[in-house]
Amino acid sequence: MPVSVFMIVVSGTLFWMAALTLWWMLHAWRTPETLAATSFAVADGVCGLGFSLLVPARHEQAVLEHTVNRLLESSHTEYEILVIVGHDDPLTAAVAAELAQRRPDRVRVVTDTHEVKNKPKALNTALPRCRGEVVGVFDAEDQVHPELLAHVDHAFRASGAAVVQGGVQLINFHSSWYSLRNCLEYFFWFRSRLHLHASKGFIPLGGNTVFVRTEVLRAAGGWDQDCLAEDCDLGVRLSSSGAKVVVAYDAAMVTREETPDTLYSLLKQRTRWNQGFLQVYRKKEWKRLPSLRQRMLARWTLTTPFLQAFSGVVIPIDLALALTVKLPVSVALLSFLPAVPALATFAFEAVALHDFGVQYDLPVRPVHYLKLIAGGPLYQVVLAGAALRAVWREHRGNSAWELTRHVGAHLG
Repeated sequence: MPVSVFMIVVSGTLFWMAALTLWWMLHAWRTPETLAATSFAVADGVCGLGFSLLVPARHEQAVLEHTVNRLLESSHTEYEILVIVGHDDPLTAAVAAELAQRRPDRVRVVTDTHEVKNKPKALNTALPRCRGEVVGVFDAEDQVHPELLAHVDHAFRASGAAVVQGGVQLINFHSSWYSLRNCLEYFFWFRSRLHLHASKGFIPLGGNTVFVRTEVLRAAGGWDQDCLAEDCDLGVRLSSSGAKVVVAYDAAMVTREETPDTLYSLLKQRTRWNQGFLQVYRKKEWKRLPSLRQRMLARWTLTTPFLQAFSGVVIPIDLALALTVKLPVSVALLSFLPAVPALATFAFEAVALHDFGVQYDLPVRPVHYLKLIAGGPLYQVVLAGAALRAVWREHRGNSAWELTRHVGAHLG
């Protein structure tokens, strides 16, 4: 009897987790009108707003120059680039100084002197130096489209938004088995899920290609420099204060990035994000959201990594019990319930992989579909491991920032 109850509870929980995951994955594609509404409107060519573009860079001497050069190709005429480097990182600082010397009209260097470095501290160091009406954030390895600022400018003026979140896409899907899943994960997040969040009035912002009106950002106190998911935290605080957020995605104008270069690097990156989500959840700012539905969405979003860990732990136990314990027929049938949305999700992922290849003109072949399906369970194990590691680090009081290394795999 206890085993039957355990199987029913676990199966029901896994079913709803899989069904909700499928629900948000489908959001952008529910109707042609929804899909069209997720894109940028046609820009009017007016440079109405000035931008301060922040590029925090730490040990990024291999990719920084390319990123800044791409930003300098922007068709917008009113922008400045603030490259933020650490006082203890001479190689990156040298690249930044050369860029500022070459383009003093556009590029300035800000030095972060904090003894313990992280991204939000670097961003807060530069915030008082921003001259533009809008602050934009890019990572040091970002490949930015020259027309992006013009479209973001138009989106701000046309909508009256306080925040515009653009799309980010990992592009090197062929690098490893997990990079394919990682790329598709970003595709669903920026192509679909963030639009759902914006429409519901609660959004965990992305860490780059995000633009915030400078006065709004300063009034919010900038970024939480003790949080490992400072982007998510800022989104929660701005959402609870009622700031209007617009999300726009255009495959031609997404910011292109690369996946972590090793599986361990991916594990550390996800650990940082998960721990950051846990920190944001514990701050309880999400409880200030005005409606119960928004608070429920926030609770679900911020705890999703730990629900993934739950599934990673209980699924093997579930399978072991199914194979070794004699269960009533009804319970055995119920135990297969999570497979229904899970199989539907696999089918939809395969369709989305085809769409991803078409949109980015990438050669998606049959072997990639096999990798997608075969790598799914193992990828979930990695995510579950990262969630468990995040809980362990938080329990130990270890909030050190684990930097993700970039090698330029997306530039080929």
